Order: sequence, then C-alpha cells, then structure tokens
Amino acid sequence: MSTIPQGSTQSSYPPIIPKPFDANQPKTIRLYPLSNYTFGTKDAQPEEDPSVSSRLERLEKHYKEHGMRRTCEGILLCHEHKTPHILMLQIANAFFKLPGDYLLPEDDEIEGFKARLNERLAPVGTQFSGEGVNDEWQIGDTLAQWWRPNFETFMYPYIPPHITRPKECKKLYLIHLPRSKVLSVPKNMKLLAVPIFELFDNTARYGPQLSSIPHLLSKYRFEYVDENGKVIAATPGGDATNSEPHSSEGDNMQVEMNGNVSGE
Repeated sequence: MSTIPQGSTQSSYPPIIPKPFDANQPKTIRLYPLSNYTFGTKDAQPEEDPSVSSRLERLEKHYKEHGMRRTCEGILLCHEHKTPHILMLQIANAFFKLPGDYLLPEDDEIEGFKARLNERLAPVGTQFSGEGVNDEWQIGDTLAQWWRPNFETFMYPYIPPHITRPKECKKLYLIHLPRSKVLSVPKNMKLLAVPIFELFDNTARYGPQLSSIPHLLSKYRFEYVDENGKVIAATPGGDATNSEPHSSEGDNMQVEMNGNVSGE
C-alpha cells in the first residue's frame, strides 16, 4: 500500500496491495495545487465591532429580535507538496478565521452562505476575467456544528444539557474548489494556506475550532493532482480500478497569497 499511484511508482520494490479499505467512506476528494489559483486584493473590510464585548452585545440584540444566530464558515482545500492545506484568513497578523460570516435573518442557508463567501473572497468588477472568475461556490458536506450556549465567547461542539435555547450555531462546510478559481482578499486581511499538520493539536495558536479540522477531514480520501491534471498521489486504501473522486471543476510553514512563504 502506497500513496503513489501504481502507474507512477519507480521503486524496484513495489508495495504489496491489500484489498480496498474504504468501506462506508465518502467519495474521494480531489485537491488541486495552490499554484492553480489566482489571488488579488480588494477594499478593506473592517470588523463590525471594536471589541469582544460589543460583538456580544450585538449578538444579544440579534437574539432578542430574530432568535438564534446562524453562522456559516467554509473549509477551502488545496494542496502543496501532496499535503492538504486549508485557506484561512488572518486579521491583524494574529487572529485566524475561516471564510464566511453570520447569515441575515431572512437568508436561505446555502444561498446566504454563498453570498457571504462572495462578499469576503469574490473579485470585484472587471479586476479579473477568464476561467475561474465568479464561478458558483460548491458547498459540500457539513463537517461540524459549534454551539454558543450563552452571550459569551465560549462555543462547544455539543449543546450542554442545561441549555434549551442556544444563542448561536456555527456550521463548518467543506467547499469543493474547482481546478482553478480567482479569489480577492480584503486589504486588511491575509489569506494563508495552512498545512493540515500545523493545525493538528495546536489549540494554543488556532483555538479548538480550527485545530479540530484535521479530525473532521480524516474521514476523507484525497487525490492530489498536479498542474497538468495528473494524479500524483492519493490516500491509500481505495480501489484504484474503481475510483470516483469528487472532482470540482513539508516544513512548518504557511503560504501567503502574495506569493511569499512565511515560516512559523
């Protein structure tokens, strides 16, 4: 068993291939290289609230008028060096978050989420043209739900038993990126490609929600495709003769979208 496709191995000692070991798993996810994506900038998007306390006050006002707040965030995946990387926003060189935001009270869940993604990452006007510009977002599986039981900063991946009226639910979705796409990042933010091993068990830097992403993704098999569309690696365990991937048309480091690489 190996991550290298059988047709690409150059070893004189090929691995023994056992029977498939992917029963009851979702379809394979195809990941494209970071270099396939084009990144630009757009006007800054300041935070709505100057402090945590004012953000919680706004949440309380929303709850009194509209009930529980619905928040949607996306896990956008690509690969570098045959390793999954998550596209993540960094604010003020310190705070990390996934693309997305809370929904308006009248919003449909999926259409409202697509609108929030467009507000955050879609190019503006005629800044870019060609393939991958303003393509429809492909919203995949719901990977997690985090609950805010009170008007506090703490959120949990479950509803505490004494809570009957949670104040907010945040859902994390898998976003299937196509072969190429154009993304524009607000000038006051950075878009980082964070390797999955950097998030794992790193609550001190990323918090419990982001550091749990490797666990959420572990149920998937991945195919890693190069710039020419060739599969160069894959998660072992699948049947290579009957693969139906979900196709969406390292060192300890983070890759910034301006083309530079910043080490931890």
